[in-house]
Amino acid sequence: MRFIITSRPATTDAHPDHGQAPPPSDDLIFQYMKFNEDMYRAGVLVAAEGLTPGAKGAQVVAKNGKRTVVDGPFAESKELVGGFYVIDVSSLDEAIQWAMRCPVGLGFDDVLEIRQLTGSEDLPPEMLKIVNEAAPTWSASFIKDRSRST
Repeated sequence: MRFIITSRPATTDAHPDHGQAPPPSDDLIFQYMKFNEDMYRAGVLVAAEGLTPGAKGAQVVAKNGKRTVVDGPFAESKELVGGFYVIDVSSLDEAIQWAMRCPVGLGFDDVLEIRQLTGSEDLPPEMLKIVNEAAPTWSASFIKDRSRST
């Protein structure tokens, strides 16, 4: 099963200068990179990335059946995702165990939210048939990637 673990700050009150955390120490960066390395060596890490602040992004919203770009406002900075891990593990419990090992201290990752990603095994056969017809190249990788987890 694949899970995404997203990170966000618990509050912006801790950083009165508009949510900007002080630069992390070398030791803290080392701890995070060691955590990434541990997950990679265990064979569970699929991807891990940080995200730049929301001010450097964009929102594309659907309204009246069409997509448009909205300048903002974005969600409060305490609600913005600061980064993510995609892991491939056998259960939610195992995903939680990995999240519990994540270092603490960057300020934008105080809250880790764990959600299972939808796999081909989660789709009804009728929908999977449409997926295969509409996106044969992508669906081959989608099904292959998911089948190794079961």
